[in-house]
Amino acid sequence: MTLIFAHRGSSGTHPENTMISFQEAKRAGADGLEIDVQLSRDGEIVIIHDEKLDRTTNGTGYVKDSTLQEIKSYNASHPFGKHYGRTEIPTLIELFDWLLGNDLLCNIELKNGVFPYPGMEEKVIGLIRSYRLEERIILSSFNHYSLVHCVRIAPELETAPLYRDGLYMPWVYAQSIGAKAIHPSIKAAPDYIINSAIRAGMKVRPFTVNNENRMEELIRIGCSAFFTDFPENAVKLRQKYK
Repeated sequence: MTLIFAHRGSSGTHPENTMISFQEAKRAGADGLEIDVQLSRDGEIVIIHDEKLDRTTNGTGYVKDSTLQEIKSYNASHPFGKHYGRTEIPTLIELFDWLLGNDLLCNIELKNGVFPYPGMEEKVIGLIRSYRLEERIILSSFNHYSLVHCVRIAPELETAPLYRDGLYMPWVYAQSIGAKAIHPSIKAAPDYIINSAIRAGMKVRPFTVNNENRMEELIRIGCSAFFTDFPENAVKLRQKYK
């Protein structure tokens, strides 16, 4: 069965990377979440996509330059504030506390391509282990050096390189860095690449798939999973193939 991961939660209809968005993804029947993590100035793991606060909150400046207390003071409900009121940027601890009450999978994207965030891998992995969530977590990143570091310090965790452009035999590359899956842009994931990778024992989870015709095609060919901003639509489509 093709699994459905809610990209930043149900971000097509709810404030991205917030507990509201994650709760909606669970209600919609998603199999997993996709989140993004960075570090605050005081070293706390926070869930936010952009390096800057400006797009998704009423704050300004870089996440790395704000303390957790400052980050918590910002409203993260943009652009859905009129519908859902005020909501905060969550910490990874808050999300993990909630995950203990359900069986959702969680893909954690390490946002360390622009700023390296030294020690972030160790902090995230330490938290995963302390919550005993190893079987439910996937670590992904566009920073493949970071993923190799994760494999070295936590070989029990699944890793998956993110990439946007066409790679030749990407399953071979992924195997070479110890990954168990590939997370290509949907634009770099034609059916023959998906099928070839799966035949080679590599899971394939393209991002970000919002077109319903493409969702249906991925489900039909048995793609491992995909990331979407509209998990409710994807779940309804998948029901036709059960």
